[in-house]
Amino acid sequence: MDLFTNLALGFDTAFTLQNLMYCLIGCILGTLIGVLPGLGPIATIAMLLPATYALPPIAALIMLAGIYYGSQYGGSTTAILLNIPGETSSVVTAIDGYQMARNGRAGVALFTAGMGSFFAGCVATLVLAAFAAPLSQLAFKFGPAEYFSLMVLGLIGAVVLASGSLIKAIGMIILGLLMGLIGTDVNSGVSRYAFDIPELSDGIGFVSVAMGVFGFAEIMGNLEKSGDDEGFLNKLTSMVPTKNDLKRMVPSILRGTTIGSVLGILPGGGAALAAFGAYSVEKKSSKHSHEFGKGAIEGVAGPEAANNAAAQTSFIPLLTLGIPPNAVMALMVGAMTIHNIQPGPQVMTSNPALFWGLIASMWIGNVMLILLNLPLIGIWVKLLKIPYRFLYPAILVFCCIGVYTVNNTVFDVYVTASFGLIGYLFFKLGCEPPPLLLGFVLGPMMEENFRRALLLSRGDFSTFVTRPLSLGLLIAAALLVVIVALPAVKKTREEAFVED
Repeated sequence: MDLFTNLALGFDTAFTLQNLMYCLIGCILGTLIGVLPGLGPIATIAMLLPATYALPPIAALIMLAGIYYGSQYGGSTTAILLNIPGETSSVVTAIDGYQMARNGRAGVALFTAGMGSFFAGCVATLVLAAFAAPLSQLAFKFGPAEYFSLMVLGLIGAVVLASGSLIKAIGMIILGLLMGLIGTDVNSGVSRYAFDIPELSDGIGFVSVAMGVFGFAEIMGNLEKSGDDEGFLNKLTSMVPTKNDLKRMVPSILRGTTIGSVLGILPGGGAALAAFGAYSVEKKSSKHSHEFGKGAIEGVAGPEAANNAAAQTSFIPLLTLGIPPNAVMALMVGAMTIHNIQPGPQVMTSNPALFWGLIASMWIGNVMLILLNLPLIGIWVKLLKIPYRFLYPAILVFCCIGVYTVNNTVFDVYVTASFGLIGYLFFKLGCEPPPLLLGFVLGPMMEENFRRALLLSRGDFSTFVTRPLSLGLLIAAALLVVIVALPAVKKTREEAFVED
């Protein structure tokens, strides 16, 4: 009964006019961002973080959450119609979705993507509501040693589950951890690595790093790409699937929902990993495997369900343990910190209206998204015809204004521009920025819990292995390292992330 009571509180909170309005704004922005090639939810949320200062905490988080799962819907539109993934998780959708469009079945592909996302989003939100309370109770048993071990597991998970080179992912996490050391030591008050620059006494600004590495770098990377607008924009056929389509897509949606719900919770997981994983499963289990890459409906249904389910369940470790499992959730930590909310199990007890209101808003958001996406596809297609060279100057201006308003200092704009160049360098070197952002966010928290655990144990390092929960988490981290080093697993991992 507690679950229903809590959900009633959540819907009561989410159904206020203000929160409904910001949920709608988040869904529209998320869909728009998903449709526009190259602008993913990470860049968008980073750009809009300063704008949330003036909003109430619940409204701000509801809007940012809407942007995140809304972008998973919108990203499929360009992937199917233009073979241009609006976001990383839509890369897989483009493989078969675009071929369906070429075969004159763009309408069916868009309907499949929309329904798969809607069903998966609703189920994943139910999973979030069901597991939130038990996990929060478990989190109260965590001390500094357990939190440190959990963060070690999270960072190793981020390395293991990152696409691309493991060495590069490790390097990015270490760089993020080192960046987190800049500023004033909390215990001694001594300035560290600030180079006598007063603006760095409190460390590098989170918004500057996120907006530079993701926003500015994304824009520079997109400007390099050729403006090939070839597509099949006039071939939007009937959206009604045949009986055979339904027979093939329903099991794929169910499998994709299950895979996404699990992988979204894992540290370093998220929508992209879920989409790749679901596509691999569908390709191996389908009776029509020969059609994959040529317009198989399972290649659209499974990944789209998986990426939306993962987008919702990735909130579980954030809200219950205070640990961001991916880069977008790291940005959500930043948003909560802006509003003086400490992410973790205490949110459920100290601010239940915010906790359950956010969960309830996800159901409402999913209904809004399905109503927005299917009828408004024609509008999104027209928007795609605007040349990118006209869009990026406005995006850059809004970015700079947003960064400046955080501390009202031009120094933050310079820092953001510097990280934009660094992010572009990462882009050219094939290094993924999300592990860097996770390291940057978790670094100070790891240091704080590590030192606190040693203070409580009077400098005894064995505290990390004598406490059962901490030992279990460290063993899990060690097993992850061992497993990923196995030749068979390494080969499978490399195959899973092939995008072409």
